[in-house]
Amino acid sequence: MLDTRELGRRPGSIRRKNFTVPAPAELGIEVLAVPQGSPVDLDLRLEAVMEGVLVTGSASVDLDGECVRCLEPIEDTLEVDFQELFVYDESESSEEDDIRRLDGDLLDLEPVLRDAVVLALPFRPLCDPDCQGLCTECGARLDDDPGHAHDDAVDPRWAGLQDLVGSTPADTDDVPDDPHGSPEKE
Repeated sequence: MLDTRELGRRPGSIRRKNFTVPAPAELGIEVLAVPQGSPVDLDLRLEAVMEGVLVTGSASVDLDGECVRCLEPIEDTLEVDFQELFVYDESESSEEDDIRRLDGDLLDLEPVLRDAVVLALPFRPLCDPDCQGLCTECGARLDDDPGHAHDDAVDPRWAGLQDLVGSTPADTDDVPDDPHGSPEKE
């Protein structure tokens, strides 16, 4: 909770605040998140307006996760910008769910921070934009071995057809020369 008492309620008054807070739990997505308790650097501008307090700011956070293609660890930094209006408790505005309210002179930045960070995260984080991922046969990381290959293993159900690969109708006695399936008559 952030105290706005020193800002006052006179429209036009402005205060700047720079501070660091510990990251809340579960700030991120399944494969990329801000570690709980890691520092979140906030740079805020609080402005009193007729309806409440307008908060404009940025947050810088460290990210930990894994690449969705090769499962290598990812460590990065993310900076997000946000702006939110917190209306006074006694304001006459309707009771809508998407309106953030001050609790007396206190405002809760966590939901705003959570929305800004989670929406800025990539849905499918990669260690490198050109990451090749893992081999589907053995799980080897393809970026570590660009020439990685396996012998073409044939599904045993199709093994009988392997003998026909590369053969031509002239190579087999039981295949007719006629494209319509009837043997040629002499």
